[in-house]
Parts: sequence; structure tokens; C-alpha cells
Amino acid sequence: MNYELREMLPSDENRVLEIFKQGVDSGMATFETEIPTAEAWDMEYFNDCRWVLENEDNKVVGWCALKPVSRRECFKGVAEVSIYFDNEYQGKGLGSVLLKKMVLDSEDHGFWTLQTNIFSENETSIKFHQKNGFRIVGVRKKLGKLNGEWKDVIMFEKRSEIV
Repeated sequence: MNYELREMLPSDENRVLEIFKQGVDSGMATFETEIPTAEAWDMEYFNDCRWVLENEDNKVVGWCALKPVSRRECFKGVAEVSIYFDNEYQGKGLGSVLLKKMVLDSEDHGFWTLQTNIFSENETSIKFHQKNGFRIVGVRKKLGKLNGEWKDVIMFEKRSEIV
């Protein structure tokens, strides 16, 4: 099957949120329990470094985007990675295509650190990020509750070698 990597467009917002909902429903990807409106989602993420992967039927099967970790000027080059795939397309090696493109794009836009927090039981995502050059910074015990259950997260980062 052929896939096309392209910049995310406003017309992708419904599909992006559908895929995000799958991540929310899994209980493995995010502390979020509700799906934001397209407008709220758009305001949460940087306008740059938004990418989608389409299948040969022009259906978005995965997306990635960056959001600020802080609005403070000193952290303008630090962003949190979000990467989600339709359940049907997970585990096919497609995530690396998206993530590598976003890393290159983030450097072009002056980001020096990308970070992500992954639930400690999400072994697939942990291995994926390690395979793609992210390193463990630490473990945050009982960082938050999801559906009444405390969750530990492992914090990862990838530092740019050129920014």
C-alpha cells in the first residue's frame, strides 16, 4: 500500500479528531477524556509542524503535531509531541515516517527540544520513541488520574543537534 505524507490542512480536522478519539478511548494515549472542538484543538497546537499520513484512498490514517510546553519566551524552542494513528494502521512502521518528518520540520522552525510523556504501561509507544532517538529523562509517579486510577508517566526528550 502507498502512503502520502503531507502537511495537515484545515479540512483534515474532523479526521484528526476521530483518530484522537480512538487514542482517548484506548485509555493508553492521553489523560484527556473528552474530544475537543476543532477550534479548541487548533488553538492548543502550533500552526507549524502539523503532518498527516494518507493511504491510497486519500484517507488520513495518522497525524502528528506539536504543542507548547510553556508560553514563556525561554521555552519557545521546546514542544510536546503528539502522534496518533488510526487503530487499523498501528504497528505497521508508519509512525517513524511521520515522526522523522516532524523532527526535521521542527528544527527548521527553531525547536531545540521535543518531549513527550507516555503512560508507563504503553510499551509500544515507549519502544517507538526510543527507536526514534528519544531518551528517557525520568519517571513521574502518580502524575495524574485517568478514570479514577493514578497513572505514572515516563518523560522522554529528543534534543536537536543543529538548533
